[in-house]
Amino acid sequence: MLNYLIQRLLLMIPMAAGMVVVTFALLLIIPGDPAAVLLGQEATPEAIATLRGQMGLDNPWYVRLWDYTWALLHGDMGQSWFQNQPVATVIGERLGATIELAVVALIIATLIGVTLGVIAAVRQGSLIDTLAMLFAQIGVSMPVYWLGLLLMLGFSVKLGWLPAIGRGVPLPEALMALLGGKPGVLWDSLGHLALPALALALNSAAIISRLVRSSMLEILREDFVRTATAKGVPRARVIYRHALRNALMPVLSVIGLRFGALLGGAVMTETIFAWPGLGQLTVAAISQRDFPLIQGIVLTFAIIFALVNLVVDLLYAVVDPRVRLG
Repeated sequence: MLNYLIQRLLLMIPMAAGMVVVTFALLLIIPGDPAAVLLGQEATPEAIATLRGQMGLDNPWYVRLWDYTWALLHGDMGQSWFQNQPVATVIGERLGATIELAVVALIIATLIGVTLGVIAAVRQGSLIDTLAMLFAQIGVSMPVYWLGLLLMLGFSVKLGWLPAIGRGVPLPEALMALLGGKPGVLWDSLGHLALPALALALNSAAIISRLVRSSMLEILREDFVRTATAKGVPRARVIYRHALRNALMPVLSVIGLRFGALLGGAVMTETIFAWPGLGQLTVAAISQRDFPLIQGIVLTFAIIFALVNLVVDLLYAVVDPRVRLG
């Protein structure tokens, strides 16, 4: 297990290097001059040329790539051109909000997806199965921005139950306030989190429910399940102890991949709900041509995604003891 963990962590080094090169190459072909965007429309060509030199944009691309890589190796992600702060500081201020939103959305998606998938598989061919698969079809087909607007219109504008925009108190601080006897702070935090997390979670919940149903149907037909049923093992134990545990193996991989999708979907969701995370920051950085900040955000997303998939791989050994990671 330890050797496997070390090998996977070492593999993240070339992965991160590849992300740096690919992101840098994509930024080279983005139209627009960052110096001109920074100075505004009334800037003179002389002022733009001077600023380009100060920003290092006049250097050849390979020199700029080398300088950026060398700085990364020394723990420096660069300086944001528009916010005039270190990129690591800017990302650190927003990272918690995005992680909070993605984790809560993943929990919601997993709970809904696994529950619907199990029920649909156990009641195959019934009305419940049909409704569950109809939900899955709608969830896969509906864009997150459209769902977000519908939720905002229904629960915020029409009913007035939940706030439409903003984050409120960060969830970790709200949990600490709950321990201090202030439950209202937690409810306020969850109220701000509910709509963006639900909008982000629906697509993943639909995908997970379809996969759980398919995997459960396959496992329920296995001989060991029929044997357990024939021995008089309670139906609930057969489903949750024998069938579901084995059906979760392929689902774990998808859950890990869905976390990466949730991070990507946060860009749209955070923009709709004015959630102050990396997604909203990414949109602003792209519009401002803030290349160091864009590179830092992409690299951060890539590392988080790799770490999540590593955790999922390690969970295989927990869910199925037959799996041995060497």
